[in-house]
Amino acid sequence: MFSGLSTARFGVRLRAAMNARGPLCAGIDPHPALLRQWGMADDVAGLERFALSALEALAPEVALLKPQSAFFERYGARGVAVLERVLLAARDAGTLVVLDVKRGDIGSTMAGYAAAYLSDGAPLAVDAITVSPYFGVGALDPAFELADRSGRGVFVVALSSNPEGVGVQTALTATGNTVAQSVVDAVAARNAGRHPLGDLGVVVGAGTPAGTLAGTPAPALRLEALNGPILAPGVGAQGAGLVDLPRVFGAASPHVVVVTSRELLRHGPHPASLRHAARRTAEEAAVLLQPPSGQVGGSTPG
Repeated sequence: MFSGLSTARFGVRLRAAMNARGPLCAGIDPHPALLRQWGMADDVAGLERFALSALEALAPEVALLKPQSAFFERYGARGVAVLERVLLAARDAGTLVVLDVKRGDIGSTMAGYAAAYLSDGAPLAVDAITVSPYFGVGALDPAFELADRSGRGVFVVALSSNPEGVGVQTALTATGNTVAQSVVDAVAARNAGRHPLGDLGVVVGAGTPAGTLAGTPAPALRLEALNGPILAPGVGAQGAGLVDLPRVFGAASPHVVVVTSRELLRHGPHPASLRHAARRTAEEAAVLLQPPSGQVGGSTPG
C-alpha cells in the first residue's frame, strides 16, 4: 500500500501513511529482555519468531516500522538473514520501513552503505534509513543522491534524547548556530521545493534535554523550514511522554512521526494487545500533534 514498491517518492508515501494511520512509527527491537518477556529464547529462532510476530501484528496499524539493525546484527550472518526476511515481509504487507542503522562515513564507504540500503534490488533495501552526520552533512551526499534517484528517504540525526549527546549537538559553530541547527538547515536546503513533504528528515528526540553551554541555555532548534519529516524517538523507555510532544515540536508537530519501541512491545506477544496499544497510541499522538493555535513557527528546546 505505502511500501517501496510504489513509484511515488518517500515523502509522498509517508504523508499518505500518516494521514491514513496516524503519526506512529513502531520500533522492532528484539532486545534480550523483550525476548524473555515474550517467552522466547535469546537465539536466532527466538529472534525470527519475535520480529515476525511483531511485524504481523503492527504492520497494518502504523505509518512506519523501524527495525533496529543492531539487535539483528548481534547474531551475525544468521541474524542479518532474519532481518532480510523481516524486510521482505514488511514489503509484502505494504508497510513503510525505516531501518535504524545510523551509518555515516566518507567517500566510497558512504556510497557502499547507501547502496546496501537504498538501491533497488538490494537484499536490505528499505524505504528509508537513519544516518549520522558527524563526518559532516556533506559526507552523506552519496546517500542523499541515491535516495533521490530511487525515491527513498534518509533521516539525519540532529538532536538525540540521550544526555551524552548534548555537549556535541548543542555546541555553537562559527556561524553562531548549534551543531544540531546546522544539521537541520543543511537538510532543509536539500528539501526545498518538495511537496507535500521532502524525502529527507531529521531525528530529534521527543525528550530532548535542555542543553546548556557554560550554564547558558542553548538556542532553540528551529524546524519550521525543514519541509521534511521529523522522527521522534524516546517515548516510553527513554522517559518522554506523548504529552511532551507539543512543547517540544510546536508548529512543526504535524511533520512529527513518534517512535515507540519497548513501550509498545511490552504489550506483546498477544497480537490483539499489540494492535490495540498501537491504535491507541497513534490516535493520541494525532490529537496532540495538531499545530498549536496561532503558532507559525516550530522549535524545540535545545
